[in-house]
Amino acid sequence: MLVSGIPYRTIWLHEASVRIIDQRRLPWTFDLLDLHTVAEVAEAIRDMAVRGAGLIGATAGYGMWLAAQEAATQKELQSLADSLISTRPTAVNLSWAVNRQLAAIQAAGFQNRIETARITAETIADEDAASCAAIGQHGLEIIQAISARKPGQTVQVLTHCNAGWLAFVDHGSATAPIYAAHAAGIPIHVWVDETRPRNQGARLTAWELAQQGVPHTVIADNTGGHLMQQGMVDLVITGADRVTRTGDVANKIGTYLKALAAMDNGVPFYVALPSSTFDWTLSDGVKGIPIEQRAPDEVTEMEGITDSGSIETLRIVSPGSAAANYAFDVTPARLVTGLITEKGLCSTNEAAICALHGKIPNSNLTAPLS
Repeated sequence: MLVSGIPYRTIWLHEASVRIIDQRRLPWTFDLLDLHTVAEVAEAIRDMAVRGAGLIGATAGYGMWLAAQEAATQKELQSLADSLISTRPTAVNLSWAVNRQLAAIQAAGFQNRIETARITAETIADEDAASCAAIGQHGLEIIQAISARKPGQTVQVLTHCNAGWLAFVDHGSATAPIYAAHAAGIPIHVWVDETRPRNQGARLTAWELAQQGVPHTVIADNTGGHLMQQGMVDLVITGADRVTRTGDVANKIGTYLKALAAMDNGVPFYVALPSSTFDWTLSDGVKGIPIEQRAPDEVTEMEGITDSGSIETLRIVSPGSAAANYAFDVTPARLVTGLITEKGLCSTNEAAICALHGKIPNSNLTAPLS
């Protein structure tokens, strides 16, 4: 996607390092950051210099390339792999990418680990970008159908958090159909939830939509229900950090409330995701998906830029008040109209999801397999 008219991915190899866009600095400054060690990759994931399910997975894949260079033994490689997996608990793409690297290295032989890990990391990144492009084309069909029902009018889409190209290697998941529709000349406007507490909608989604020239409006998180009541939303599309084999969706905190409002007002609610975001070991997301709890200062403090151009952090909560910071919630499958994957559209039930991906249904699964 474009930054000041120049195409970028969110992550790539640069000489002996892994280069990323430092998303902690957006939208105030566009800074690139080079990661040289597994410890630096882990910190980038933990501190959300990179974030979003697909990009976390791709970053972990590149982190394993660095791990292959640091590890002198299989035991050391496993230890470094475990350190990456432990950085964040909810997004399943993280462990998926690390385990894929371990399997590839085992198959190729430990002596070939560095080149194998490099090829596998590049493959993971390329597949992520290709999957998101395909998601865009499948989701475009939904937007085209809405546009056909209201010819000459703008299609109004609401999204939550950031599931744009910044959350993946390129294109994004929830934004991919939006970008495809915009490129196809369909009049489209995006309602962008600010997405407290880290404001990933207001800071990241709004920034990237502006870079692509897509009309949008930032709204407070609690505005979506009102807009739906007033007929001002045609479609809700969000991303996901983990989806069960039965269609329960873990996404940024507040997604569940948007789904409830959409159901009450007859607004279609779609979730866009690459297949790497499915957790095939889980059937009950509410009971089985671990919900990350982050530091309370993400709730009590907010960063912004002053009129003079300085970036400052301010406390916005009364001193002495405790704060809780649940990073995700789970939206039950019954509230989701459908899933948009690189393989196509499907409804949120185990039979449909498994059929699309060549899996055998097994609703007895409720917790991760050992």
